[in-house]
Amino acid sequence: MIKNFYIFRHGQSSYNVEGRIQGHTNNSVLTETGIEQARRAGQLLTGKNIEIIISSPLNRAKQTGSIVSETIHTPIRFDDRFTEVNVGVVEGMHYTKVQEQYGELYKQWRSSDPRYADISFDKGETKRQVRTRVFAALNDYAANSSYTNIAISGHGITLSQTLTALGVEIPEIPNGAIIHLQNDNGTWKFVGFVN
Repeated sequence: MIKNFYIFRHGQSSYNVEGRIQGHTNNSVLTETGIEQARRAGQLLTGKNIEIIISSPLNRAKQTGSIVSETIHTPIRFDDRFTEVNVGVVEGMHYTKVQEQYGELYKQWRSSDPRYADISFDKGETKRQVRTRVFAALNDYAANSSYTNIAISGHGITLSQTLTALGVEIPEIPNGAIIHLQNDNGTWKFVGFVN
């Protein structure tokens, strides 16, 4: 049986505008532009017969998921497994400061080169750990839920790492973008962006 997963990145947040690294930081909220991007995501998902929205519990994803939920009149619930990557000691720091203090490590972290899948900032997660965590959740919903059309409110790194695991290299996922995945009896396929 084919199940559809529509995974969207939260709308533009205050930290996006300020140029700060978010990770698990939870005091970043949607800007006016971010609210508009969330509304647009809801419009794009209208008519997709979404039965449930599952959201990261972080405020920026929660806000986005709630706006989509209101737009398409679908219930929302939260799952920690879709939380953004934990970037440890650099959470909340401005990108320029991170580049100054962690030059080479930051370059490797931003790289899509598979050689760097197991590096992390101190007290943070690796990209491989993110993929493992996200796919544990996706496989769980694919195998153990009765839903056939699921929307997920997530984050930039969790989305890009989901695609990386499927052999698709798109390192920068724009705010409000929606990717469409299908699961056919355990086999995942990237269908494309919803736009």
